[in-house]
Formats: sequence, structure tokens, C-alpha cells
Amino acid sequence: MKCISCHKNLLSEDDFTKFSCPSCGGEEILRCANCRVKGVLYQCTKCDFEGP
Repeated sequence: MKCISCHKNLLSEDDFTKFSCPSCGGEEILRCANCRVKGVLYQCTKCDFEGP
């Protein structure tokens, strides 16, 4: 399990989020707390949706 934005390993993280792509719902997005707080962009690999 890795953050989609920074590729940090999330196995040792307590505060990460997991959700389906808001556009296609076809990919599970994993984000570390640091990338969420900073608003780092991510991109769905299935539909290319880009979000903060």
C-alpha cells in the first residue's frame, strides 16, 4: 500500500485515507496525511482524473 502522490509506504502510517476515484469509481486512491494536508495532486490511473 503506497500513497498515490508521493509513493510513501502506508503500512506504517496511522493517518491515511482510502477512497474510490471520484470520477470513475474504478480505482482505489490511497493518500498519506502529509499529501492530503498539503493538497498534493493525484491522478487516477484508470481515467486520468486529477484531484487535490
